[in-house]
Amino acid sequence: MRHVSAGSGNRTETMLSVSDLSLELATYDGTVQVLDNINLAVGRRETIGVVGETGCGKSVLAKSVLDLLPRAIARYRRGSIRWKGENLLSATRKRLRQVRGTEIGMVFQDPMTFFDPLYTAGSYMMEAIGHRERVKGDGGSRARRKAEAIDLLGRLGLTEPDRVFDSYPHQLSGGMRQRVLIAAAIAGSPELIIADEPTTALDVTVQAQILHLLKEIVETRDTSILLISHDLGVIASMCERIVVMYAGTIVETGTKRQLLSRPAHPYTIGLISAVPRLGYPQKQVKGIAGHIPNLLNPPPGCRFAPRCHKATALCRKVKPELATFSGGRQVACHHPEPFE
Repeated sequence: MRHVSAGSGNRTETMLSVSDLSLELATYDGTVQVLDNINLAVGRRETIGVVGETGCGKSVLAKSVLDLLPRAIARYRRGSIRWKGENLLSATRKRLRQVRGTEIGMVFQDPMTFFDPLYTAGSYMMEAIGHRERVKGDGGSRARRKAEAIDLLGRLGLTEPDRVFDSYPHQLSGGMRQRVLIAAAIAGSPELIIADEPTTALDVTVQAQILHLLKEIVETRDTSILLISHDLGVIASMCERIVVMYAGTIVETGTKRQLLSRPAHPYTIGLISAVPRLGYPQKQVKGIAGHIPNLLNPPPGCRFAPRCHKATALCRKVKPELATFSGGRQVACHHPEPFE
């Protein structure tokens, strides 16, 4: 399978392809329509950003790729998640265990709460390396695994990596924990890393260090990254292609240059307007009025219509399709802003 990167003109091998994915979650209150007709692709050595407000379905999409949602409540109504052509939605549990960590790694949200306080950082590293060895059949001694783990922690910028290896979570700062999470994710030598809000709760200095580290991983390890964030600034600093999600749907996709210079969807425009800017005269930050709709009963038509100043009767009745334009730009809006 091949994929043409939007706006690049270069042919890039598609590693991950999500097609027409629709997901419901069964809850005590009813069925939540979490994802609706999601389409995206990640090529080799690409960093693709998924951005949107909290609650728009970004993390659910990330967990769906590795089948990390509870099977008792997750119902995929249609679509596929293909990893190098293989549909992971129909893969066996054994096959999924092989993919997790060794082919697709995951950096989970919020390093302050992810770790079990009873286990050291080194135990997570040893588990990740051991899993890779079991899957690939290249087992080694415990001493060799420990040496590899300490070396990896050191290469990720942690001073005194041997001390970090033996430390418990409460003995590490937020930035150190996040580096350990990233180290565990790449210890399996994955071809794709899904980074779910990797800079949440970190100060701006540590955030910049983590983003620089992720860029180095792409450049030196031939790795792709699917970066998920509510922070458009983080996405813009890392990604060449951006996917904008709202209430479980994709409303706009394109290159960073396309979306930031000429946004077409009112929601994308709202996200950009909400980013603070330095300068004189200072520009007022504009928020987006209203709230994400309740997905137990999403509005008919466009899900953004109740918050959109351009909404018409057509928007409130008919769901807009994600149309493709020149340069690979995609927009799901009945009344987009001119951009061509």
